[in-house]
Amino acid sequence: MIEEKQISRIVEQVLKELGSKTNPCSQSSRRWLGVFDTMEGALAAAEKAYEMFRNYSIEQREKIISAIRKLTLENAEVMAKMAVEETGMGNVYHKILKHQLVANKTPGTEDLSTAAWSGDRGLTLVEMAPYGVIGAITPSTNPSETVICNSIGMIAAGNAVVFNPHPHAVNVSNYAVDLVNRAIASAGGPENLVCSVYKPTLQTADVMMKHPSVKLLVATGGPGVVKALLSSGKKAIGAGAGNPPVIVDETADIKKAAKDIIDGATFDNNLPCIAEKEVFALEEIADELIHYMQQNGAYLIKGQEIDKLVKVVLTEKEEQQGEGCTDRPKRKLMINKKWVGKDAALILKEIGITVGNDIRCIICETDADHPFVMEELMMPILPIVRVKNLEDAIRLAVKAEHGNRHTAHMHSKNIDNLTKFAKAIGTTIFVKNAPSYAGIGVDSEGYTTFTIAGPTGEGLTSAKTFTRQRRCVLVDSLSIV
Repeated sequence: MIEEKQISRIVEQVLKELGSKTNPCSQSSRRWLGVFDTMEGALAAAEKAYEMFRNYSIEQREKIISAIRKLTLENAEVMAKMAVEETGMGNVYHKILKHQLVANKTPGTEDLSTAAWSGDRGLTLVEMAPYGVIGAITPSTNPSETVICNSIGMIAAGNAVVFNPHPHAVNVSNYAVDLVNRAIASAGGPENLVCSVYKPTLQTADVMMKHPSVKLLVATGGPGVVKALLSSGKKAIGAGAGNPPVIVDETADIKKAAKDIIDGATFDNNLPCIAEKEVFALEEIADELIHYMQQNGAYLIKGQEIDKLVKVVLTEKEEQQGEGCTDRPKRKLMINKKWVGKDAALILKEIGITVGNDIRCIICETDADHPFVMEELMMPILPIVRVKNLEDAIRLAVKAEHGNRHTAHMHSKNIDNLTKFAKAIGTTIFVKNAPSYAGIGVDSEGYTTFTIAGPTGEGLTSAKTFTRQRRCVLVDSLSIV
């Protein structure tokens, strides 16, 4: 592992080369591979790269992907540190783990398969063909992870890609674009297969979405960007909204459930959209659950402390509001972006409570309509709602999830109860008796992705998601004589 001081030196040099946030188009930053001054330049370069890449074999694609995986693992610490320093959100150690996860568990060309039918009348094949140039929008919460994850899947499918990164994470996102292009070059691939811009804006995103060379749009972010993609008139894959509830019933292993929930809710300071955001606990086990949560790094606040916390992390002031992932009109309070992804101890200090480094989550009991329950906070604050029975728990959990159909969790040993909640909530990911991050392959089976397309229905995206079906028909001439 790279030492902390060494990481800081590397990051300092990286940021210097990329240019400052206020001047991302500085002359020094022009050296980064695949990053352009204009979106038009990025699109033209990607289109040229695709014309070359479309002749590459699947074996050549896989060689490129292997090089991307290797370079990602070598740079995981650097990108994790860069992301925290640039965005002010999250946890360096957890971001290292996320980069390692992307490198090791994002599917490559093995995700592609061909269907075939043969008989007296000839042969028919259905192949997974590329779209061509893909336009992708990436978030500030998982910036470089999403760039690399999408790059692997889209390249495996035979595409080129142009990114419009979130402006608040442009440096680390473009570092990832440069990294991918360096890996491609080392494996004999075309230059500028993956592109971006130095200064991404709403205008550059609009140019990308409307450009005729872009055949598929992919967005990972809030509801606004997903809506924009869906109104573009092009094929679009949208990954957005989430406010995952977790239910704990009386049959659960309460001690394990408490640890799992805190582990999941504090992973990268609750930035992932899959993370536990609110808990519905049956009355008979609620006290025990809270006790074990406190044994696992949770700090319980009550009464006026909760009121103080509401005033800190939620705001009515438009200029302080963060997007969040929940699209509900006429909200009085919205999350204060200043506190998104911050450490629990730092948030507690703001309301006059000093705690040690062992505290990683703030818990409190609220009613089911409390803004902590209804808003996706994206910070390590976990409201707990006591419920009388499973039916109430499911009803309230479905309401809190807002129909996003993103992710939900349950701790129970009763298969019937698990099935009832799974059917009622209808989410893309449903995690049983494990931390939320198990849903994307951490310490569990299955592949990973950071583009979870609930709104458009593709689910956990992978290489095959970024392909279109092509049917090839060969008819036996003897059969038509």
